[in-house]
Amino acid sequence: MSKRQSDKLRAGLIGLGAMGRNHARVLSGLDGVELVGIVDPVGDTSGQLRAPVLPDLGELLARDIDYAVVACPTALHEQVGLELAAHGVSALIEKPLAQSVEAGTRLVEAFESRGLVAGVGHIERYNPALQSLRTRLEAGELGEVYQVVTRRQGPFPHRIADVGVVMDLATHDIDLTSWVTGQEYVSVSARTVSRSGRLHEDMVAAVGTLTDGTMVNHLVNWLSPLKERSTVITGDRGCFVADTLTADLTFYANGAVGTEWEALRAFRGVAEGDMIRYAIPKREPLLVEHERFRDAVEGKESDIVTLRQGLRTVEVAGALLRSAADGTTMDCGAIAVMRAQI
Repeated sequence: MSKRQSDKLRAGLIGLGAMGRNHARVLSGLDGVELVGIVDPVGDTSGQLRAPVLPDLGELLARDIDYAVVACPTALHEQVGLELAAHGVSALIEKPLAQSVEAGTRLVEAFESRGLVAGVGHIERYNPALQSLRTRLEAGELGEVYQVVTRRQGPFPHRIADVGVVMDLATHDIDLTSWVTGQEYVSVSARTVSRSGRLHEDMVAAVGTLTDGTMVNHLVNWLSPLKERSTVITGDRGCFVADTLTADLTFYANGAVGTEWEALRAFRGVAEGDMIRYAIPKREPLLVEHERFRDAVEGKESDIVTLRQGLRTVEVAGALLRSAADGTTMDCGAIAVMRAQI
């Protein structure tokens, strides 16, 4: 059935890795969308996909698609994205946008010059805990923000071969930190190590500063048997703790009740107050991401991660890698100013 015979958008998918299969699952049941083809040279090894699996992008483009989800290896994002843009096809590109700032810039220019809808799959923005946290920060519930600390660790994902932990995992934390706080990175410093014998780094410890002076700390690795996804934001009224694995959000308030026990008061400093674990709706982040992008392609008002936002994340990740290589603190302020003027 062609687009002209149906009200549904015609979507394609490029890549059937672990993330690609999740995209296929969501696209297959997404309201208002028909998944008409999937590109993967290996084919469908599961035999459970509803859409035909095609050997190359040309065959998918011949199916008159409205948009495509790019879930192939990061090294191929530029090549695939430029071809989609050249054919007038909108695209949702998995994070990171590209493996270099130069490649990301070419993608931004290709889609913007043609007026196409394009976004980056920074899925953490659609995590219920982080969405609630952002709303509460915007409402001033934490007061002045002092520090953002993220921890993202777990076992090595054997599916990743073309980038290291900075581009694959730390880009989540870079994007969510800027998005949740509404601030840009001003400077970053990092140390990396590679203990698994691979070409790329598998552990990074980073510190940074945002435009309002907020301190940032990121600890990311592929070397831990403990899987952890934690974002802790501390301010003058207490701290929020978001667990993005369980989509739980907890607030630890500074104490409002004094103590007459002088020794204990001196030891504790900021007194412990109430702890609140919020009950929030928990929809699947990937489904919400697809709904938002579908709406944007249909011309509706929708909150998607733009290519320019995705490019900024690649820039900061690149600064982390340069800092680790050179042993220096990288100034991100000049990049932020330049992007704001474009």
